[in-house]
Amino acid sequence: MDHAHTFDGWLFDMDGTLLTSIASVERVWSDWARRNGIEVESFLKRIHGIQAVEVVRRENLPGLDPQVEAEQLAQAELDDLEGTQAIAGAAAFLASLPPERWAIVTSAHRRLALARLQAVGLPLPGVLICAEDVARSKPAPDGFLLGAKRLGVDPKRCVVFEDSPAGIAAGQAAGATVIVVDATHELVWPGEHIVIRDYHDPRVKEGLTSAAL
Repeated sequence: MDHAHTFDGWLFDMDGTLLTSIASVERVWSDWARRNGIEVESFLKRIHGIQAVEVVRRENLPGLDPQVEAEQLAQAELDDLEGTQAIAGAAAFLASLPPERWAIVTSAHRRLALARLQAVGLPLPGVLICAEDVARSKPAPDGFLLGAKRLGVDPKRCVVFEDSPAGIAAGQAAGATVIVVDATHELVWPGEHIVIRDYHDPRVKEGLTSAAL
């Protein structure tokens, strides 16, 4: 990573980026898919990084209220935190950043986001942008733009950490630099982004923590 590249803000997705709740998410959504006659394997590939209400809406199933379904799914995920873990090195990296300069931007609802962060012992950010805070889900840039605004920084001088194609697209659309965390996915990522396995990657410590503060 270029040491001359400096950032004013750090914007983190949550699931798959700071922590992994993939076991819980896939249990809950697999059950939902089976109940609604959806083929599970392909369905699970298209849910990550997107608000639950939007996932349900995109399936266009007759007789289902997307908002009601999303609320029920959120409660099911709240009731099932088993297997949720922090991504390696995430806690130490967050602790190394100025607390007023980083935010979490997640497609989860606030109650669920707080429960997952607390379950794995990660620090709570001063700025937490959740599903209910923006009208448009990723890949729209709304969440990252709002996160940067609340930090008081230009989104073009932010680095976004993401793990899903929708999130990567959202970070790019916001004008930020995007770093891909692939701790929970084995995909070929679009673009020429830096890809890290976790926060022990030396490029994180040497490049990002040396940014101008």
